Amino acid sequence: MTLRDTPPFRADHVGSLLRPQRLLDARQQRAEGKLDADELRAVEDEAIRDVVRMQRDVGLRSATDGEFRRTSWHMDFIYRLGGIHPTDEKIQVHFRNEQGDLDFESAALAIDSPVRLEETIFGDDFTFLAGIVDPGVTAKLTIPSPSMVHYRGGFAAIDPAVYPDHEQFWADLSAAYAEQVRRISALGCRYLQLDDTSLAYLNDPSQRQLLTERGDDAEHQHLRYIRQINAAIADRPSSLAVTTHMCRGNFRSSWAASGGYDFVAEALFSELAVDGFFLEYDDDRSGGFAPLRFVPPGKMVVLGLVTTKRGELESKDSLKRRIDEAAKYIPLEQLCLSGQCGFSSTVDGNALSYDEEVAKLSLIVETASEVWG
Repeated sequence: MTLRDTPPFRADHVGSLLRPQRLLDARQQRAEGKLDADELRAVEDEAIRDVVRMQRDVGLRSATDGEFRRTSWHMDFIYRLGGIHPTDEKIQVHFRNEQGDLDFESAALAIDSPVRLEETIFGDDFTFLAGIVDPGVTAKLTIPSPSMVHYRGGFAAIDPAVYPDHEQFWADLSAAYAEQVRRISALGCRYLQLDDTSLAYLNDPSQRQLLTERGDDAEHQHLRYIRQINAAIADRPSSLAVTTHMCRGNFRSSWAASGGYDFVAEALFSELAVDGFFLEYDDDRSGGFAPLRFVPPGKMVVLGLVTTKRGELESKDSLKRRIDEAAKYIPLEQLCLSGQCGFSSTVDGNALSYDEEVAKLSLIVETASEVWG
């Protein structure tokens, strides 16, 4: 089996990591006016150094900053795009878990001027990360996909006076992302992940019904999203590996959607021009592996078999059996292993401890080593 020295790696992870208590305390103190921005950033810097060291110590070939400077995996990025602003209106996303239901609430967004890139978003954050990783470890940047700008609010969030023609909105959005890709590549980024819940949500009939009710073409929405992502990354340099991660919601160990990848699989895997797919596969909500038959040669699939929603540790034997099951539909050479999602998609984090997080990452590395060498 060929060793991989380019992303995605045989043992990899999605990106977000549990925030240490000292960082949560510092964020609270900043909100109360007891710390200034520089003091908070110093605490973040220290916490990121520690978590990068942890990723190295468990044997991972990639490292993120754990998204420690963010409140949310996606909105921190989206609100920094020119033309997009939060509003007083609230968006509620309904989540559920084994214990019951809960809702995630955030400010709605409004697009009230042409979408554009006004700054290199997370540029300074990536430069800091790249400067502290060890030789042989690849700094990985995670950002939400272009789809997430539209999925959260739909066309109702767009001022029709700004975009009477929706095609111009899509063109501007992809152009802004393309410029972001160009700039972060110029900063030395060699591993970019586009996080996308929409492409997984669209497999759930109830989610498609919600989109239909607000006036979207839910049956074909994934095709539009695929085209826009492709436009955003079309001119990326060959030195930049781009993956996408798809899950069905990850908030305080809860989820928002269910369903296998069947509805989007053929178009998604055959047309989306990324180098690899991080796929949630930690329980029955994710369906079976049969949709992987549409993945073309040369594309990698990172099986998210290790759950990040609870601390209970999977067995290596069960992971290996599931990898064998997936290999009935796609060559083993095209597979990798990771957690099903991040450990802390929002600042709140999932319901497990730091030690359990480390054990999960170590299990991924050890299992991958035994399967692929």
